[in-house]
Amino acid sequence: MSNPEPDSLRESLEHFIGQPMGPASAAPDPVNIPMIRHWVDALDDRNPVYLDEKAAEKSRFNGLVAPPAMLQAWSMPRPKIEGIAERGGAPNEMSSENVVSALDGAGYVGTLATNSELEFERYLRPGDLLSASNAVESISARKKTGLGMGYFVTWITTYTDAEGEVVGRQLFRIFKFDPATMGDLNV
Repeated sequence: MSNPEPDSLRESLEHFIGQPMGPASAAPDPVNIPMIRHWVDALDDRNPVYLDEKAAEKSRFNGLVAPPAMLQAWSMPRPKIEGIAERGGAPNEMSSENVVSALDGAGYVGTLATNSELEFERYLRPGDLLSASNAVESISARKKTGLGMGYFVTWITTYTDAEGEVVGRQLFRIFKFDPATMGDLNV
């Protein structure tokens, strides 16, 4: 078995592991009934504990709760539309010192979301105000794919309430690739 080819770019990314992707962010609004209603209507999820106060009070929750899958929605920032295309769809400016911008600068400008996993510690209730912080969990070795050469980058976002209690986590993984190497599996 031969030794893998040295990858100086991957080595230069090592210091990002365990580090924040950017500053923690506070949700623009607390968990609220109008947004729950929009979600329930969009997904046709008629669980009565989301909008029916009487049914929710009789449930194990003793009151209304938000659909768990809305966890990420509560902390999403309001987007700055100007320049969104140049930011690859990112709602706001990213810190120049993170793994995604470092890969962009090295020519790995393609981004493909590959998977996301949610973990819930408790149901959210109307009035909860969340904050989110994230840290890089891992960066793969360089991979050859049909999209081109690239790296899988995984980070964990931790969601907390106003008292600092962890209410959930999200693992998010993307593939950052160099489109110029698409289809070139001999690289």
